[in-house]
Amino acid sequence: MIRNTSQGWGSISRWLHWSLALTIIGMIGFGWWMNHIPARPDRFFYRSIHADIGYVILLLTVLRLVWRLVNPTPTMPAETSRWQNVAAHVSHGALYLAVIVVTLLGWAHSGAHAPDYSDFVGLFHVPQFTAPDRAAAAAYEDRHILSAYVLLALIAVHVIAALWHHFIRRDRVVARMVTDEA
Repeated sequence: MIRNTSQGWGSISRWLHWSLALTIIGMIGFGWWMNHIPARPDRFFYRSIHADIGYVILLLTVLRLVWRLVNPTPTMPAETSRWQNVAAHVSHGALYLAVIVVTLLGWAHSGAHAPDYSDFVGLFHVPQFTAPDRAAAAAYEDRHILSAYVLLALIAVHVIAALWHHFIRRDRVVARMVTDEA
């Protein structure tokens, strides 16, 4: 099934979930590596790749949110308590918000950095919404890194909750994000 139902996630939602999950985790690792390698001539190249992937993550996240708005969200199992439903909604909202904040801070850093990281794999220039400013670039970069660590913590909570659902509750919540079978 392509679209979501009240029982399970559709293939588009699953594809967006796993594509973003793997890309975001990879980007956090790549970002950590970039900031811990000694200064070298190709550092700008790696930061440009990081920025390009960040722009794609922002676009896919917006598409995922739009898709989620026009599709039903599968219901939680009947035995799920109210506080668990609230926790699930809050944690998912926090994940979306953190992804958007991290990517927007990275984009702000790009525009404030001179030269900027607006060249998207040589195809076109991504419009920048900040102006070159060394102090602002450093501040955006610091906030980008801090918010990436917050995002990483939220991902850890999400994974722990998924493991709990799969191995402790055995309620098929995780299975719905893996396969068409609900």
